[in-house]
Amino acid sequence: MGRKNRRVKTFTEVEVIDTGNKGKAVAKTEEGQVIFVDQAVPGDVVDVTTYKKRKSFFQARVDHFHSYSARRTEPKCIHFGTCGGCKWQNMKYEDQLYFKEKEVIQNLQRIGKLDLPENHQILGSQNQYLYRNKMEFSFSNQRWLTKDEIDQKDEIKNKTALGFHIPGMWDKILNLNECHLQAEPSNSIRNAVKAFADKHQMEFFNPRDQEGFLRTLMIRTSSTGEIMVLLQFFKEDEEHRKLLLDFIAEKFPEVTSLQYVINSKANDTIYDQEVICYHGKDHIMEEMEGLYFKINAKSFYQTNSAQAFELYKITRDFAQLTGEELVYDLYTGTGTIAQFVAKKAKKVIGIEAVPEAIEDAKENAKRNQIGNTEFFAGDMKHIFTSAFITEHGTPDVIITDPPRDGMHKEVVAQILAISPKRIVYVSCNSATQARDLALMKEHYQIEKIQPVDMFPQTQHVENVVSLKLK
Repeated sequence: MGRKNRRVKTFTEVEVIDTGNKGKAVAKTEEGQVIFVDQAVPGDVVDVTTYKKRKSFFQARVDHFHSYSARRTEPKCIHFGTCGGCKWQNMKYEDQLYFKEKEVIQNLQRIGKLDLPENHQILGSQNQYLYRNKMEFSFSNQRWLTKDEIDQKDEIKNKTALGFHIPGMWDKILNLNECHLQAEPSNSIRNAVKAFADKHQMEFFNPRDQEGFLRTLMIRTSSTGEIMVLLQFFKEDEEHRKLLLDFIAEKFPEVTSLQYVINSKANDTIYDQEVICYHGKDHIMEEMEGLYFKINAKSFYQTNSAQAFELYKITRDFAQLTGEELVYDLYTGTGTIAQFVAKKAKKVIGIEAVPEAIEDAKENAKRNQIGNTEFFAGDMKHIFTSAFITEHGTPDVIITDPPRDGMHKEVVAQILAISPKRIVYVSCNSATQARDLALMKEHYQIEKIQPVDMFPQTQHVENVVSLKLK
């Protein structure tokens, strides 16, 4: 079936049978070797050429389609296949949901070896496009060139870009003409900023040489209609900085928060940088079920606001609160879940590693006139101790929403030591969730599972599990 070459293998008439890691599709050779295929859909029959070999699998590109899957649909975005941000745009949405749910259940059963309830149908997103409230774009003076551009004889005069990193290439930026992930005026702002910067010959950043002026552009929107724009500059150039910021303020009066950062360090993260408000407020407001949350440039907030509301309602329902419970909200972030469940609890204690997030949580609770919450900052495994629990009380219910790596084993051990009657585990990575749940399965029974699609057109999926003490 395969024939060897010095550097590659080719496989013919291979059927794509599943989805795999990082949005790739999965095929198998007649000998049972796994092939991860770019831009294919389960059900396709293809010829492929490999470009990477590992001990247990190949990675490959499609050379030819013998037949197309019934699961296929036409991608909406002109950048599909190059951008890499929405790798499942070529798959019908109902099939995206099928494979996301399948991944969650397989991880829980295969990794965790868990006994699962039967009813666990995934909750789809009402908005399949234009659902993100935050987008970050990068400037570059060496944009990604298409093969046609490289092959042409004419000199390419404009190599500037404002868009996304090409997958696997940290120094190459795809110049975006359109993006279907964030509603207007996102595209209009990005394209206007790019055109204005080109017109006035502003320096675009060069990540290899660490030089230039324009570095990144962040756009945040909210359900209240407010808009934040933050420009990150590599160095100070007061004339050009004011020129560009004044242009944005005048052309887009709907922008309620216009801010900037001057960041000359090696990476783009702004969490250790001073954010300067140039026009309007230094934040925007988000609203959910009558609660208001202040979102600043550094704040974490779920990027799909509408689906986050559904996720939090599921979390609250799974907690089965009566108003008499002490609830611990681990990895509370800015306290969104904590405040969302507070009205049905006696008291909620939130713990989070990022001090700035805890300050936001306290401020938001005060704004929302919620008096039964307390928030504490510190590394989870160091603050969530027996002494802390003795001081603040043993929780009846624990809600935990850890990062992708899941919970530290010491945190799991502490949960088991205090044995709350109920645990609600919210996860953006069902593999690490399964690992953690396996450590608790001798003591806890899984009552409910609810996968939630927060990110249509991608392979990512959230999952909520309700556990009851045996």
